[in-house]
Formats: sequence, C-alpha cells, structure tokens
Amino acid sequence: MLEAKPVLGQRRSGLAYRLAGLALLAMLFFLAACSDAPVNSPYARGAEAENVLYTAFSQRSPKYLDPASSYSADETPFTYSIYEPLYGYDYLARPYELRPRAAREISRPSYYDAAGNRLPDDAPGESIAVSIYDIRIKPGILFQPHPAFAKDAEGSFAYWPITPKRLQGKYSIADFALTGTRELTAHDYVYGIRRLASPGVVSPILGVMSEHIVGLAEFGAHLREVQKQREQQGEDGWLDLRQYGFDGVQALDDHTLRIKVKGKYPQFKYWLAMTFLSPVPWEADRFYQQPGMAEHNLSLNTWPVGTGPYMLTESIQNRRHVLTRNPNFRGESYPCKGEAGDDRRGLLEDCDEKTPFIDQIVFSIEKESVPLMGKFLQGYYDVPEADDSSYGVAMQVAAGDSPDKAELYRDRGLQLLTSTEAQIYYLGFNWLDPVVGGGDTPEQAERNRKLRQAISIAFDWEQYVQIFLNDQGEVAHGPVPPNIPGHQDLPEGLNHSVYTLKDGRAARRSLDEAKRLLAEAGYPDGRHADTGQPLILHFDSAGGMGSNATVDWMRRQLKALNIELEVRATDYNRFQDKMRQGAAQMFMWGWVADYPDAENFLFLLYGPNAKAQHGGENAANYENPEFDRLFEAMRFLDDGPEKEALVHQMVQIVQHDMPWMFGFYPKSGGAYQSWVANAKPTQMVRNTLQYLRIDPAMRADRIAAWNPPVWWPLWVLLALAIVGIYPAMRIARRRERATALAETSRREQP
Repeated sequence: MLEAKPVLGQRRSGLAYRLAGLALLAMLFFLAACSDAPVNSPYARGAEAENVLYTAFSQRSPKYLDPASSYSADETPFTYSIYEPLYGYDYLARPYELRPRAAREISRPSYYDAAGNRLPDDAPGESIAVSIYDIRIKPGILFQPHPAFAKDAEGSFAYWPITPKRLQGKYSIADFALTGTRELTAHDYVYGIRRLASPGVVSPILGVMSEHIVGLAEFGAHLREVQKQREQQGEDGWLDLRQYGFDGVQALDDHTLRIKVKGKYPQFKYWLAMTFLSPVPWEADRFYQQPGMAEHNLSLNTWPVGTGPYMLTESIQNRRHVLTRNPNFRGESYPCKGEAGDDRRGLLEDCDEKTPFIDQIVFSIEKESVPLMGKFLQGYYDVPEADDSSYGVAMQVAAGDSPDKAELYRDRGLQLLTSTEAQIYYLGFNWLDPVVGGGDTPEQAERNRKLRQAISIAFDWEQYVQIFLNDQGEVAHGPVPPNIPGHQDLPEGLNHSVYTLKDGRAARRSLDEAKRLLAEAGYPDGRHADTGQPLILHFDSAGGMGSNATVDWMRRQLKALNIELEVRATDYNRFQDKMRQGAAQMFMWGWVADYPDAENFLFLLYGPNAKAQHGGENAANYENPEFDRLFEAMRFLDDGPEKEALVHQMVQIVQHDMPWMFGFYPKSGGAYQSWVANAKPTQMVRNTLQYLRIDPAMRADRIAAWNPPVWWPLWVLLALAIVGIYPAMRIARRRERATALAETSRREQP
C-alpha cells in the first residue's frame, strides 16, 4: 500500500531535476552573455595576453632539423632559431652585412702557397694554394638544457646507455626528467663538419663543401670504408666521429676553430653563416643513435640541440610545434643602425636591447589558406606563416583589387611590408644557337647582338611586372639584384642597350629603334632579308606553358616586330635534357642567391660554367673572354671598391652583349599585426624571430574588439527550448495527477 508514494515522489523529483537543469542552462547562458571574452578563440582563455607569438604552417611538419640535412625554407624558422652558426647577417643593414654570432669577430684568412709558405694578404689569388681561417669562438656559450648532457649523482651520463624499460613512454624530450648542459667549444664545430661526410647522414651540402674544404672529400671516402668494415664485422650503432679526423678542420684549442680552404675563396665566409656548419655536440649524436630512439621518433631531425635563442619544446607532427626561449642563451644585442627609413618606422627603438624578446613561438597547422587568413584577420595569428614571404605581396595585391579589403586592412592596422629580394628571373638566349646566339664570325655576332637588342626593347617588362606581378617586382637592368654589393641603382646602373634617360628617369627605347636594329640584323619587318621568309623564334618551356597568359603576352611583344613565336612545351625532365644539350633557343630561368655576393649571380654567365659544355649553371652558355677574365680576377677579391668596380665592368659587358633579357627582381614580404614590432621582411636573414617584439595587451584588447560575442542566436535557442519543453511539462503534470488519482482510488477500495 505504501509502495506508491516513492514512485510518485520519484516522478516529481525527475520533473524537478529537469526544471533545475533548465534553470541552470539559463543561468549559464546569462553568465556567458555577460562575458566579453571571444568564444571563437582557438587558444586557452587568457593566452592572447601572454608573451607568445602565434603563427602557422600549411604544408607539413619540418622534415629535417638536423643541421647537416636541413635545406628547405619551411625548416629555417626552426633551424636558425635553435642553432648558432659562426656568423650571421645584420638584421637591418642593406646591403647585407656579415656579423659574428658564435664567433668573436669576422676572421680574415691567412694565405699559403703550395709549398706551405705564408703569403702576404695582397698576394695574387692564383698564387694561393690554401686559405686558413682561424676563428675564435666566444667563451661561456651554453647548450640548451637537454637529456643528452644529463648526469647522475656519480657523474655518469644519466641516459647512456638507455634500456628499453627506461625508454618506454618517452616520445619527446620533455618526457626525460633529467637534463644538463655544457659549454660550446670549437670541437663541436669540428664534429658538426665531420658529420657532413658521415655515411649515416644525408647532407645536400657535402658536394659543395668537398670542393672547398681541404681533405673533406677524402675524409668522406675514408668514413665509407670504415662503415663497410664495421658492417662486415657485425658492428652497428653510433659511429664516434671523435676518433676520425682530417687536416682540413681542427680545433686548435677549446675556443679556436681552424678551417683550411682550397685556394682563395672569399665567399667561404658566407657559408659560415649557414646552419650546415653549425656545432653538433657528440653527446647528442650518441644519445640519438641508441637502440629504440628512431622508433620513438627521437633524433636530431625531430629534436635538435643548439645554443641559439630558442629550443624546441613541443612537437606534434603535422599539428603543432612550439619554440621556447632557451634559458641558457646569453642574449644578443638588437642592432642600432639600419637602412634609410628604418628609424622612421620605429625599427631602431630597441637599439642594444638583448634578444630574444618573445618567450614562445607557437606554430599550428593550417592546411587551407582561407581559414588561416580568417584567423589572421581575427587577430589569432600574429604572422600568417613565419617561413612564407608571399603574404605581404598577396595582401597588397588584394587591397589594390578590392576597396573593401583595403579598408579592412587599414582598420586592422595590418603591416603589409615588401622588399626586393636577392633573386632574378630572366629570359635567356642560347649562345650556341645560330640565330640568337654569339655567332661564328664578328659580322654574325654583331647581327645577332642587334637582334637580341631589338627583342629586348620590344619586351616591355614594366608591363609584365604590372600585369603578372601586380607591380610587386622591380624591372632588372642587370644580373645583380638590389642589396647585393656591386648593384647600382638608376641612373648609374641603367641598361643603355634598352633604355635612355629622360628627365632623370629610365625610358624604354622606341619600337622604331627596335625595328631599325631588326633590319640591321638582317630581318627587315621581321622577315629574312635573303629569302623573305618570316622570322620564327622558339621558346622552350616546361609544364605545358604553350597556351598560358605569359606565353600569349610574349607572342604579343614579338608581334610588334612582326616576329612569330613558336612554343616548345615539354615535361620538366625533357626540358632539362634540352638545356643540358644546349638545344633550346629561348627560355625562362631564375636564380635565388645562396649568399649576398655578386659572384653568386655573375657566375651564371661565366664561360667555364656553361651548362652544355661543362654542366654548370650558365644556362645561356654565354661566353665572352673579357667577361671571363674579369670574373676570374673578381672572384679572388675581398669586398671593397676594387671588387665593385670590376662588377660594374662585367655588368656593362653583359648589358651590351644581351645574353639575357634581364627580366625582373621579384618582391616578397610579410604580413604582421599592428602589435608586432621590429618587422622587416627578408629571405637572406633567417634568424628573424629573435628580433620580433609583441605587445600582448594590445593584442588582447584588439582581439576582444574584433571578435565580440554574438549571443542572440543562443537566446533564440533557449527560447525555443523553453517553448518546446512547456507542453511536455503540462503533459507530465497531467499524467502525474492521473496516476495520483488512480493510486488514491485503489487505496480507498475495500
């Protein structure tokens, strides 16, 4: 009889719980609506107010962070922040200037002849057999905290050797409880260079360095033989490179590195600014070579060890990577001088302050550009992609095409910065071709030169830059780009074969002059003077360019001279074969500087570097004895007025000969939020992250202003929920009353 009461009580309690839940939901909606915090933030609450820079990567996680192997642009934000080469570049100076990083100063080499006799500093380059660089390293530099250096209470290495049980569950450096450090020495640079030749390391730079460092090629062959013997004897595991050395790279003491270079090669100093020649501690190499490490994705490629301003503290492949301030980094001073305009832009306000300024840099995966740009415009990324220099250019183009976007970018205060890079794209003439090439006789050479000059006048590269690059490029007058010593701005660097000066500005010569030159070349009105047949030129390209807009534009340029253009489009492999054989007539090519020296561009026109005859990078197969003589003299010269004078002479020679239409120097640039300070886009200086500064308070305020919570849809949902639940509540009450009456009636029956 009493059993009915609990049932009724339970039903009433269930209704009460539902009502209480609805009331709680309403309260949560109310509290959320009272908050000004953005609800669309991809980060933890309050993260926008921390001294952390947020950026993205769009393709894949960096594959190679081992300094001996890394050669991809998307890896450089990591490698140049983690490792310290001996030298680097001044962040602000243009033209680019070399500066010491781990080294005390930029060391001048000493010179020796083949007999080992010391030569004077001004000895002729051809008399020098060996250049010796003795580089002093700053004392007191410490490696980042890392388990490879960790030692136990007895002074033994804590994780050497490591057992499978102790390795269990360890997939990142953060999983190791113990870390240690030690001082950087010259021996670490020696070990790093030896690793370039190690059979267990794939290094894209080994071939180039073997051409210059004394004994490196032979050392590599010796290590391969050692490895072969180890395999025959059943040995595996770590190859201790401390036991194998060669004369070309030595540590004279703990803080003096000696490198011997073949002949005189002044450009070698620029290689010392690249992470290929970074220090590698033997302890780290040994640590990662232990059994089981590779299976746990623990290696120098995934968890590098350096002395730079940052260290990798989190790495989730294809998802997220975090660089954190290296607590052992001594700090480098921010530069106090720059190029014209840097002071006005506030780039000198941090003069002599210690870098880095930012505590952490978070890289998050964004596979699609639309959500990436959306988050950037919402303020959730400070820089779209740290390794991509196209955003500043692309957004400037977008702003030029859309007034709405231009207004949005202005309202956001975005910094869209561009700079002309140390690159060139040119249209080359094959010097071996009988029509556009160098010619077999002086008379033929002059006629062909006039043909190339006429074509170069007709090709309106200013129009090309405007149409295809949206003005984000600079028309080239020679092979040496801006910010490279030896480049001459206008009017000094004017290409007189194609331009004249009018009112102090470059003006392309007229089509009438081009037609006159064409007639003098033997093609009046674009026809052979002897046969009357139309002149047909051939453009070789890769990737099926035969019908694209660029080729259509090229056809229109030649049509102005009544010359026909035939496009020979093939796949890239076939195109490469034709270039190696010297079978192409005209072609488009480009070059990106490895280092900021005119030699790195002028060697593209040096005769002994001809692609067809010698397999070099002189794709035009250009040859001029005077140019080659000056190049051989220039390549031995140190930086200074004498070298620049030779560069100017060489540029004037190729401006006259016209083996290239010089095309354009492309621009690149970055997009930065208004709270990011010290932004200066460049592709030559790679350790840029340590110079950036952010204002977290400004970021937090602007993110809140740009992303106000929109709660009315939630209130509508709440109202709909209430309206929907009210009929259910009435039905529930009727059922409860009916049940109660039935129970009462049953109890009252006799």
